[in-house]
Amino acid sequence: VQLQASGGGLVQPGGSLRLSCLASGVTLDDYAVGWFRQIPGKRREGVICISTQGSIRDSVKGRFTISRANGKNTVYLHMNNLRPEDTAVYYCAARFRAVHCNSYQNEYDLWGQGTQVTVSS
Repeated sequence: VQLQASGGGLVQPGGSLRLSCLASGVTLDDYAVGWFRQIPGKRREGVICISTQGSIRDSVKGRFTISRANGKNTVYLHMNNLRPEDTAVYYCAARFRAVHCNSYQNEYDLWGQGTQVTVSS
């Protein structure tokens, strides 16, 4: 059972990236999936989450969106209009049968390994 986050890289300010969270050993539709990020020297913070019911909790004011890829056991984080302050390691996490989203990290059951996103010119 694992989550694998991928898709990070170097992007210029104003650019876009799509991160993927692929699950193996579980059915991701049974989980709320959240994306978190950690900037060096700072605490890990919640970015966006999608519940099992499809409700979305967004902490970055509309620049990022989240979606489930039907049939692929994958959740995407779509990041637009990226800023240098978005530079961080991004993690995906999953909470079993969570009909509502939150950012309480200790309530998430599964975590991916993280993928680096660097926004720089």
